[in-house]
Amino acid sequence: MSHDHSHVQEFFGARAADWDARFPDDGPAYASGVDRLGLREGDRVLDAGCGTGRALTPLRAAVGPTGVVLGADLTPAMLEAAVAAGRNHDGRLLLADVAVLPLRAQCLDAVFAAGLVAHLPQPAENLRELARVVRPGGRLALFHPIGRAALAARQGRQITPDDLRAQDRLGPLLAGSGWRMTSYVDEDALFLALAIREG
Repeated sequence: MSHDHSHVQEFFGARAADWDARFPDDGPAYASGVDRLGLREGDRVLDAGCGTGRALTPLRAAVGPTGVVLGADLTPAMLEAAVAAGRNHDGRLLLADVAVLPLRAQCLDAVFAAGLVAHLPQPAENLRELARVVRPGGRLALFHPIGRAALAARQGRQITPDDLRAQDRLGPLLAGSGWRMTSYVDEDALFLALAIREG
């Protein structure tokens, strides 16, 4: 099934070059988000919708030299910015749609996804695709370097009850997609929902 991604690519393509410059203080938040994913040496992890690859360096540090780090994004300009920042040394970059990953079933131990949920065209189906590539007992981190209220304020809007990232929306959404939500944090300086791949 094909989705129209041109608007997503346009949005992020236009912003790719100065993305990191606009959000310079996200490093510690990313490190903290990755830390809470509980990766082990040698694990295989995907950064889904990796953008300029800000999570790749902490992900590589977490899985060590024997681990596998993949970064998938469908916006070429974002991946080019990741390469320009040298982050391709920390992970293998894939020009790929997270809705149709070029990966075999259960090949990963974990998925890290920063700011992804809001951009998914079909959230339940797309989260099920992430579940497909993760082994039973593997983990998912849905991350954002700032919480929902802070993000809404930055964008000059209010949080609405239909926000997919609200705890009572996200739990059932994950549960219907092969995941069990195990923790949920929504603070000014961190949004992080963790889930385990059901067997």
